[in-house]
Amino acid sequence: MKLELKGITKAFGGFVANDSIDLVVDEGKVHTLLGENGAGKSTLMNVLYGLYEPTEGEILVDGKPVHFRGPGDAMAAGIGMVHQHFMLVPVFTVAENVALGDERTKGAGILDLEKTRKAIREISDQYGFHVDPDALVEDLPVGVQQRVEIIKALVRKADLLILDEPTAVLTPKETDELMDIIRQLKGDGTSIIFISHKLREVKAISDEITVIRRGKVVGTADPSADAMELASLMVGRSVDLSLGRQHSDGTDVALEIRDLTVIDSLGVPTLDHVSLDVRKGEILAVAGVQGNGQTELVEAVMGLTDHTTGSIRLDGVELLGRSTKQIVNSGVGYVPEDRSTDGVIGDFTIADNLILNRYDRHPVARGGSLQPAFIAENAEAKIGEFDIRTQSALHTASQLSGGNQQKVVLAREFSRELNLFIASQPTRGVDVGSIEFLHRRILAERDKDVPVIVVSTELDEVAELGDRIAVLFHGKVMGIVPGNTSRDVLGLMMAGSTAEEALAEADAARLATTENDEPQLPGGIA
Repeated sequence: MKLELKGITKAFGGFVANDSIDLVVDEGKVHTLLGENGAGKSTLMNVLYGLYEPTEGEILVDGKPVHFRGPGDAMAAGIGMVHQHFMLVPVFTVAENVALGDERTKGAGILDLEKTRKAIREISDQYGFHVDPDALVEDLPVGVQQRVEIIKALVRKADLLILDEPTAVLTPKETDELMDIIRQLKGDGTSIIFISHKLREVKAISDEITVIRRGKVVGTADPSADAMELASLMVGRSVDLSLGRQHSDGTDVALEIRDLTVIDSLGVPTLDHVSLDVRKGEILAVAGVQGNGQTELVEAVMGLTDHTTGSIRLDGVELLGRSTKQIVNSGVGYVPEDRSTDGVIGDFTIADNLILNRYDRHPVARGGSLQPAFIAENAEAKIGEFDIRTQSALHTASQLSGGNQQKVVLAREFSRELNLFIASQPTRGVDVGSIEFLHRRILAERDKDVPVIVVSTELDEVAELGDRIAVLFHGKVMGIVPGNTSRDVLGLMMAGSTAEEALAEADAARLATTENDEPQLPGGIA
């Protein structure tokens, strides 16, 4: 399929999200869209997928104008979309999920899943997916769940596939496997629109790159372009992707976690006798595929989870058993992994969101009453200091892009003296310009001698920030390694190898590379 977008404009009242965008995706090519948060990429894809009506412009498929009144029309025209957050029903089987929206029945309205199972097997065999049609989705690893989403599109004969941040929750090995799948799809003539903030992946898989900034196409780039050039084109200024900082050994141990265990509602341990230390003036990065205990670790420290045993001591004081409010008031700053649900209150103003962690304390409140003058002054100061892109502190948090919401959360947490700072997925879905800024602020806090925990599924982020790196797998610590540990070793640990096993396997692979003069290591994206 050849896709053409001509002069696509989408306005919401006086705000123009897409401004006369032209885009051509050739048959059998991978076309990447790059842009900052709020640049208009998602809006453009929603127009293409029939979720929004364009204000102006037209869409052409194989040279013919089309009009989509909804996703059903887009799918009928051969366009499929794999969303960043999978649109699957966990308690349904693979076949039932694939059949949803395209149900076929036999006699008396009984769902005919055999045809769906057959189609799944054929596609799975063709691309080496190894997906069981009768497996429950909730039992599948996230990488396999993503393959189910791709199968859903291919069963519906998609000739063009939109992949929105497709590697956000994948291990390095799963990312490599996805890249192989994309190359196979491309080889079979499928056109692909690839949306990602990860420049390493963009350079590895793209045929063409289009950069959008503030709703407009500002340029195109060749995949051979330097990552710094791509980053600068995205944000309109030079960006330093390497912080060039020194690793810190820290000083005294500030946070001591001993035999921490969290039991879920089914009686299964989601965190299994975890012991960790975090020193003052160091960043402990916690790596692992989403769902391996990172969330439970952070929530246990913050007093957000029940059925917890063990010990969590900050500067010698036991936190386990204390309320979240008591923990926050003891000087713990917290950036939750889901900023829109747990980090900000969307209907509150930016100014009010910036004081949520001290709304009842001086100088925000006096005698039980909020101080509007201070709240307004604080908001203006933090908006300037953290470069929060908004026209007014009185706008609601829901009006901000994801990256700017994240800046609000960090600005709030850094507004007071901290004894511990915890950031969970601090740059998920954030563009490179904001990543640079957020990383520097986190490092600045470390350099104040504050102990820092950063939880991330992004190996680049883990390596960039971590003075030491702890890897979790199935609720257990696979090992704690230095911050300069290779991506290959970290990837093996994220897949279940201990630190010792991963180091031995990486050494063996390096030896084989030396002997054969061919790369043997996993994690093939360079």
